[in-house]
This record gives sequence, structure tokens and C-alpha cells, in this order.
Amino acid sequence: MGLAADNIRSLTEQLPAGVSLVAVSKTYPAETIAEAYAAGQRIFGESRPLEMRDKYEALPKDIEWHMIGHLQTNKVKYIVPFVSLIHSADSRRLIEAVDACAARCGRTVDVLLEVHVAAEESKSGWEPSELVSYVESGEWRKLRNVRFRGVMGIATNTDDIGRIRADFEALARIKSELGAYFDQTFDTLSMGMSDDYEIAIECGSTMVRIGSRIFGARTYR
Repeated sequence: MGLAADNIRSLTEQLPAGVSLVAVSKTYPAETIAEAYAAGQRIFGESRPLEMRDKYEALPKDIEWHMIGHLQTNKVKYIVPFVSLIHSADSRRLIEAVDACAARCGRTVDVLLEVHVAAEESKSGWEPSELVSYVESGEWRKLRNVRFRGVMGIATNTDDIGRIRADFEALARIKSELGAYFDQTFDTLSMGMSDDYEIAIECGSTMVRIGSRIFGARTYR
């Protein structure tokens, strides 16, 4: 076993009960994912639909694949047949596209509502007021092939711990507010990455997305 396996074990031991680990495997080869799999990791996060599809086809079928990156509606068809959770449901149009594709596949697909709280325009996600209006409208109730599981968000990329904590606290409040409209399966708060997951857990995260702390520095092609 190599570094990824050791890091998986170390992280798993650190995480409190009730917090799931998504190993962010985007850009890493299938061989590296297989090493983490051998160490017991079963949830992997990807951000490119075609890359995720290729890894799904190459790796064991009991892996839970999570889509964590921005998802275009025309790429939905590549992942809906097998994806376990879409973290980045950031618009009404995307959610409706997932629902339609899932219906054709005879599946119900779990999604998280991505909320934009960071002080960076480049981050995607619903504006909080826009999301609350959508949920309050009840439009989502007509969808039969998506299941709303909770909220996802990314904190501002800064060294200001106070700002990071405020972003996570805002996400937790939004998740709590929206929970009144859903049932008990609306139970997931996906927030926290390699550099800030400990703060996220303090603020109520139930799912952390960690890549470089497991697999090492990422090389983008």
C-alpha cells in the first residue's frame, strides 16, 4: 500500500461519527483510485462527466461516484445511469434535466442543492434568496426521479478563518431552513475540503470532499 492508502486510513480515523469522506479523485488515474479502494474507500468525487464515466467502467461497481463539479445539462446523460450523488445541482434547468434523464434510465438520482456563499463570482451555485424562492414555490414537487438530499457549498478561498467559518455557518443555516420543506432524507451538508474541512465539521458538515490531502498535489492536463 502507498501514500493514498495511508492517508485514507488516517483521515477515516480522524473523522467524527456521522461525517462521510468523499475522496476527490478528479484528474488522478484509475490505478491511484484502486489503491484507495483497496484501503477501504468507496466514495469518490469527480468533476468531469466523461472522465467519471471512463473510471466507472474501469473500476469496481460497488464504488459510489459523486459528481462534485459544475455539470452542464448536455453532459447529464453520461453520468445519470450510475451516479450516486450529484453535489452541484445549481439551477432549476439542471435539476429538470437530471430528472428527465433519470426517468429514461428508470432511476431516482440523489442531488444536493449547491449554494453560492463565497466572496468569489467564479464559484457556482444558487444565490441563497433565489434558492429559497425555488423551494418555497414547490415546483420541485413535480419531479419524480430526483431526490433532494441536502445542501453543498464551497467557502471563500482565503486565509481569513473568520470568513471561512461564516461561509460554513451560512450554509448550515440554509440547510436547516430548507429542511422544513423536505423529509428526513434531506440530511446531508456537504462542505469542507483539504484546507478547511476541520472548520466545516465544527460548523455541522456531514460530508467532506478531500483530494490533495489524500492523493498529493494535483496535476492538471
